[in-house]
Amino acid sequence: MIRRTFLILPALGKKRETNLWREGILDWEDFRSTARIKGIGAAKKSEMDLLLARADSSLAAKQSEYFCRILPSVEHWRMLDNFWEDVAYLDIETSGRSRYAEVTVVGIYTKGQMISLVKGQDLNFQNLAAALKDAKMLVTFNGSSFDLPILEYHFPFAVPKVPHCDLRHACRRAGYSGGLKIIEKQMGLLREREVEYMTGEEAVYLWHAWQRSHSKNALNLLLKYNEEDVMNLEPIAHKTYRLLEQQLLEEAKI
Repeated sequence: MIRRTFLILPALGKKRETNLWREGILDWEDFRSTARIKGIGAAKKSEMDLLLARADSSLAAKQSEYFCRILPSVEHWRMLDNFWEDVAYLDIETSGRSRYAEVTVVGIYTKGQMISLVKGQDLNFQNLAAALKDAKMLVTFNGSSFDLPILEYHFPFAVPKVPHCDLRHACRRAGYSGGLKIIEKQMGLLREREVEYMTGEEAVYLWHAWQRSHSKNALNLLLKYNEEDVMNLEPIAHKTYRLLEQQLLEEAKI
C-alpha cells in the first residue's frame, strides 16, 4: 500500500491521490515513468520524481523513520505491509489513569518474542530501549493518547521515532468501534478465561496488591492480562490493514 501512496508528495491530498489511481497511475513507478501528468507542471513533476526516488530507496533500506516526516500520522497504517516482520506491538500498565502515574508493566511483542518489563525488576531506560531498538514500526491501541506520551514522560527517547499505527483510530475507520476488548470479540478473538473479564482498573488493583503483599499470583495475573492485550494487537492489525486497503482501492475502483 505504501508504494501506492502519493500523500508523501507536497500539496497532494487524498482526492488527488484517488484521481491518480483512477487515471491508471497506481504506484510510484507508474508516476515516475509517466512523462506528463495532468495538473502537474514539468518542474514540479521532476521534483516529485526525486522525492519518490528517495522514498523508494528509504523503503528498500528499511529506513521507516523517514516516512514519519512525510506521511500523515493517520496514514501510517499503510506502512504495515512492508514491515510486518519488524513491528513492535506495545501496551503498558500503570498505577493509575493519569499520564503522570507510574508505569508498572511494559509489554512488547516483536519478532515472535514476548517481552514483559516490570517496575522494580527490569523496567528501565536501557531495557526498554533495547527491546525496541530493532522496531521499524509500532502498533498500539490508543497509544497515541496514552501509552506513548506516558513512556516519553518517564523514559524520554527510549521509544524510537518510527511510524506508529494506533489501532483505536484505524479500527474506527475500518468499521469497528469501542475499546480493545469489544473489538476483539467483534473479530472473534478470545482471551484465556482467567483474564477474559479483567479491566484496566483491576490491573491497577493487581499492581497495588503485588506492592502490598508481594503476591506472586497478583503479579502473574497482571502480566497475563498485559500479554493478552499485546498479543491480540497482531491479528487485529492484520485484519484492519486488509480492510482499510480494500476500502481505499474500492473507492478508487481499482
